This record gives sequence, C-alpha cells and structure tokens, in this order.
Amino acid sequence: METAQDTVREAVDWIVLVIESLGALIIALGAVIAVVLLVRALTRPTEPGSFTRMRLVLASYLVLGLEFQLAADVLKTAVAPTFTEIGQLAAIAAIRTLLNYFLAKEIESQKAELAERGEDMPPLPTPRH
Repeated sequence: METAQDTVREAVDWIVLVIESLGALIIALGAVIAVVLLVRALTRPTEPGSFTRMRLVLASYLVLGLEFQLAADVLKTAVAPTFTEIGQLAAIAAIRTLLNYFLAKEIESQKAELAERGEDMPPLPTPRH
C-alpha cells in the first residue's frame, strides 16, 4: 500500500522530469538558433557584431534553461530523503547558480560592447505579456 508521502514523492519526480526536460529543450533550441546565426555570421562577414549577437542569443537561452534546471533542483530537495542527497543537490544548484551568474555577466559585457559600437541588441527571448 502506497503512503501519501510516496504519492507526493512520485508526483514531484514527474514534475521535476517535466521541468528538467523543458530546461534541456530551451538550451537545445538556443544551440540550434546559435548555429544558424553562426552560419549567417560566417557567410556574411561584412556584418559587424554578428558574432557578438550570436553569443548573446546563445547565452540568453542558456540562462533561461539553467533557471528551469535550478527550479527542478529546488523541487528535488523537497523530497530528498537523505542529507547526502540534499548535499549533492545543493552542490549541483550552486554550480548552476554560478554558471547563471557568469553568463549574466557575459551578457551585460556583450551588451555594453554592442552599445559602444552603436549597434542594436538582437531580439532575445522575453516573456510575453
């Protein structure tokens, strides 16, 4: 007989799987878009800043994907039965948070570089209101 705790753990496991999958799909989508932009940048070398734009787009998708992965990690800690598992999840979350932080810094740096050259920002993924 399954207890309520087992039911909750199983439900959270499914939710975590969905959120992790969404994060992976976002990162994969960003990689595909970045490859397309890279090919364009290589075939049109006269467009200044095209490589920087490609990096900004990829970094933005990576940040968004990592946010989803981090959300899944937070949910995992809610049902982690041992301190060892909680410690492992905390380490993973810390690494993802650091990656996210440095990617955000890179995005700001690239934005400043484009602004110095008087170029427009590429369209980045934003929430629709």
